[in-house]
Amino acid sequence: MRDVTMYCTAICPYCIAAERLLKSKGVAEIHKIRVDVEPHLRAEMRQRTGRHTVPQIFIGEHHVGGFDDLSALEQAGRLDPLLSDGPATT
Repeated sequence: MRDVTMYCTAICPYCIAAERLLKSKGVAEIHKIRVDVEPHLRAEMRQRTGRHTVPQIFIGEHHVGGFDDLSALEQAGRLDPLLSDGPATT
């Protein structure tokens, strides 16, 4: 399973929903970067993603986007292959 990183805040319902979806897919650990605790990391998030809202999710080095993007990948059947250790697809 690829590493998952998520820029998030503690009270964001979309962050919680993204974590729930990822865990349901077998992701045991999500590296959370809390932009509410360390606000300077929000600038890093903006630089990496071009977006300012949370969550911002990376699977491996692939920027998935936010919860809606993650959910769309799941609905299209493209989330499992992205999470697998095989070749990354988008």
